[in-house]
Amino acid sequence: MIQSMTGYGKATAELPDKKINVEIKSLNSKAMDLSTRIAPAYREKEIEIRNEISKVLERGKVDFSLWIEKKEGAESATPINQALVEGYYKQILAISENLNIPLPADWFQTLLRMPDVMTKTEIQELTEEEWKAVHAAVAEAIGHLVDFRKQEGAALEKKFREKIANITSLLEKITPYEKERVEKVKERITDALEKTLSVDYDKNRLEQELIYYIEKLDVNEEKQRLSNHLKYFISTLESGNGQGKKLGFIAQEMGREINTLGSKSNHAEMQKIVVQMKDELEQIKEQVLNVM
Repeated sequence: MIQSMTGYGKATAELPDKKINVEIKSLNSKAMDLSTRIAPAYREKEIEIRNEISKVLERGKVDFSLWIEKKEGAESATPINQALVEGYYKQILAISENLNIPLPADWFQTLLRMPDVMTKTEIQELTEEEWKAVHAAVAEAIGHLVDFRKQEGAALEKKFREKIANITSLLEKITPYEKERVEKVKERITDALEKTLSVDYDKNRLEQELIYYIEKLDVNEEKQRLSNHLKYFISTLESGNGQGKKLGFIAQEMGREINTLGSKSNHAEMQKIVVQMKDELEQIKEQVLNVM
């Protein structure tokens, strides 16, 4: 089964004092384009997380986020370094007295803005038990995204099969017009010779020229190749995961044969059919860009 490159997954890990949120989403891209936003406490595991995402998702523009929510009641206020505040205050007061400069009206806010006054909570060492819980959440989020991709892939496969069936049906409709086209070409040329130019001509030579002309307009090879490409597209759909680029190449080859059919058709009804085939193929090409 094919997978879409579009997907979304989310999971959480509950710890005694906090909740870990993991979110991952992906869009189509020619290669793996991964960006991550990871809480500082788990930065040491970033390479491991990246490797796991790349291994499972293979391709796509992927955004990964991991952030922490403090639970109610857990200490979350940033501590103030009181000793440092006191030191800064004594220095400012001494400068004020020595230079006869009045203290600023917002002197307390000034103290709080001094370097290192608002000290950050020290990041505790990541324990194996905590990482196990966080890693499980990461794996769960990736799993949800893969499930999403599979659902989207199933919808794409259904659409592809429908479009391939339409092109196959249109290809079969060309056959009745081929013999009619030969007769019309012959009639048009003979009418031009007899009525317009009013000249005598060698009928045997005319037959030879017509055969040469008709051979140049023959589309049997193009029809056969297009038919083979249509079957190959379906077999590739069924061959497993990661077939997006291959399906794109097959669609390009289908386009070449359809274009040649159009240039050789020389018949109004055949050209209408070719236009319909091109429309179906364009819809395939648009959607195949989203296949992994």
